[in-house]
Amino acid sequence: MSARKVTWGIIVNVCRFIVAFTFIFSGYVKAIDPIGTQYKIQDYLTSLQISGYMPDYATLGASVLLGGFEFCLGVFTLFAVHRRATSRLVLLFMAVMTPFTLWLAIANPIEDCGCFGDALILSNWETFYKNVILIIAAWIICHRPFMMARFISATNQWIVITYTMLFILISSGISLYTLPQFDFRPYHIGANIKEGMKIPEGAKEPQFETTFILEKDGKRKEFTLDNYPDSTWTFIDSKTVQTAEGYVPPIHDFSIQTLDGSEDITDSVITRKGYSFLLISPHLETAEDTNFGDIDQIYEYSQEHGYDFYALTASTEKAIQHWRDITGAEYNFFNTDETTLKTIIRSNPGLLLIKDGTIIGKWSHNRLPKLDYKTPALEKTEYGHIQNNSTAGTTSKMILWYILPLLIITFIDRTWNLGKWIRKKESSNKIYQLLKRKKKMRKKIVAGNWKMNMNLQDGVALAKELNETLTNEKPNCDVVICTPFIHLASVAQFLNQDIIGLGAENCADKEKGAYTGEVSAEMVKSTGAQYVILGHSERRGYYGETPEILKEKVLLALKNGLKVIFCIGESLEEREADKQNEVVKAELEGSVFNLTAEEFKNIIIAYEPIWAIGTGKTATSDQAEEIHAYIRSIVADKYGKEVADETSILYGGSCKASNAPELFAKPDIDGGLIGGASLKAADFKGIIDAWK
Repeated sequence: MSARKVTWGIIVNVCRFIVAFTFIFSGYVKAIDPIGTQYKIQDYLTSLQISGYMPDYATLGASVLLGGFEFCLGVFTLFAVHRRATSRLVLLFMAVMTPFTLWLAIANPIEDCGCFGDALILSNWETFYKNVILIIAAWIICHRPFMMARFISATNQWIVITYTMLFILISSGISLYTLPQFDFRPYHIGANIKEGMKIPEGAKEPQFETTFILEKDGKRKEFTLDNYPDSTWTFIDSKTVQTAEGYVPPIHDFSIQTLDGSEDITDSVITRKGYSFLLISPHLETAEDTNFGDIDQIYEYSQEHGYDFYALTASTEKAIQHWRDITGAEYNFFNTDETTLKTIIRSNPGLLLIKDGTIIGKWSHNRLPKLDYKTPALEKTEYGHIQNNSTAGTTSKMILWYILPLLIITFIDRTWNLGKWIRKKESSNKIYQLLKRKKKMRKKIVAGNWKMNMNLQDGVALAKELNETLTNEKPNCDVVICTPFIHLASVAQFLNQDIIGLGAENCADKEKGAYTGEVSAEMVKSTGAQYVILGHSERRGYYGETPEILKEKVLLALKNGLKVIFCIGESLEEREADKQNEVVKAELEGSVFNLTAEEFKNIIIAYEPIWAIGTGKTATSDQAEEIHAYIRSIVADKYGKEVADETSILYGGSCKASNAPELFAKPDIDGGLIGGASLKAADFKGIIDAWK
């Protein structure tokens, strides 16, 4: 291998790993937080002023598909699955995303592109530079995809594809039903809210301004804390923006205010000793209300045990009242910024349990804790202690359910292919091949084709003579005589078929019925015959037997337990036009390559150059070996090397005792289909003795 090729191989595979791990990480953090990804998609749509055209179910579906698509592309690139198609999809994806992130960097419609979810926050320019590197890497692997080394064989790629798609879709489904398996946000379990709001001593504090949108007499107006109006105004929404740079603590936008905006109770909530429940609903208008009974039960439980219960929302008074009407809620509602609430928990509604300002539990509305009048105080329950959902534990589960099975599959696949590689190396070793041939040689056969010669009495006499001669002097090969139909039953009575096999010269392409003059494969078998010659050039030429007719004959012969000596070969014109390979391949494909590998083991191929049959001409041993080797190669292409090595291929073109030794010495010639020379016992035995 040239140094240049090695260098390119290293470059391609380095690029492949960069792309793969980036896509896997990016796709996974999106896929396990589909609601967070949905929020980011909605931010994009809002910046483009088209958010009203996309319903929530569409943006949620898009978030699931986007995360899953990226993750799958990453895994497929890592495992080099469908290398050409995967590399093209990666390049196409980056060709779309790179210009898009350039627009983000220039226009800055949103501060964070969300390409790595909440796990890793990049600026818009950092995202663009990252994509420039990725599109270059994607172009390199797309330019030379087959230099990516496979981790798993092509035949087992479907396992990786299916398992990866199921894993990521199920992961997204679980995250939607419960909560994301990994929580990268500042409000994760174990986080102390007050500590997360602190600014290190000496650090410059950023400046924020909160704007409140209120309504009165059908008119909306914005206010700040400095000019907040009286209670005759109705709160609509609030937003907090940064007005000056500085150190931004992980939690910088958490505040709880009364509905009328007159009191900020944030500090009292996060510094309170003991337990407090926070019911989180960014928008009550779209909140899931099927589990309101469980929420009411938790509220009653908190009242009974003296725990605070706060319902935090960014909804209007009208939406809050509607929620109260349909659920019978008695708990108090407070205003919190919509973005903050969406960041705290990916569920609408969701529930937080804090103790001494530290988050110790988070639940979606589908998995609320079971708390009722029978439940003891929280400190005596599992809910009153910090939930064990550490990153290490969640990572272990992912390894157990996804990475470990893929590693096992890869190990098994590589071990199997290593064995195949060793076997291939062994088969290319001449010494090994010699030992293997001695251990297991394919059958050597000399078959006689009597054609339309000899009456019954002469035929029986010849058969008896051959039987006696070969019984006394055991042949070094299998011997078969194929006789006209009228001889079969009579000859069968005199043959020792352990020494000489019996075969017919033809059979019908119909199973039974009104076909005057035809002889079926079943009839041939009933005489005691074991073989049948099919596809002989004389049958093809004189009687117009087509590949389709021969296909039916072959199937019926095999169905009735006969072994088929299938004849193929080219005419003189075809040989002179150098079309012999095309001809024999077409004849095999037309009539026997439809068989299964197991069925094909009952086929003996007889190559008969039509130009050498009955003409006295004979193909040279080198010509015969060349075409026999080609025939074996196309059998190997179709059924594999093992089947090809076991297939006997006979030469059938004016083979005589004089040229048989030279022909039979060739490695791919396994015997002969003998015509005229099989009509005399001495001539026939002379050819058989060539194997000695």
